[in-house]
Amino acid sequence: MHGANTSAVEVTQVSRNGLWLLLDDEELLIPFEHFPWFRKGSIDALTHVERPTRDHLYWPDLDIDLSVASIRRPECFPLVSRSP
Repeated sequence: MHGANTSAVEVTQVSRNGLWLLLDDEELLIPFEHFPWFRKGSIDALTHVERPTRDHLYWPDLDIDLSVASIRRPECFPLVSRSP
C-alpha cells in the first residue's frame, strides 16, 4: 500500500527523446537513452506517475520505480539490469 503523495508530479511533455516531469517547481528530463524501459510505454502509462515520497517516483502501469536523484544524475546510477 502506498502512502499519500508528498508533493505534485506531472508529466508535461513526451517526445521521441524522453519525457519531461514537473516536480514542484523543478522541470526534469527523463531521456530514453538513460532510461530505456520508458521508450515503449503508452502515453497513458507514461503520464500515470505517483510520488509516494519526496525522492521516489512510481509508474504503476509500467511497474517502474525511480529515485529523483537518479533522474538528476543518471551517471551516478549505472544500469544494473537489462530488459528482456
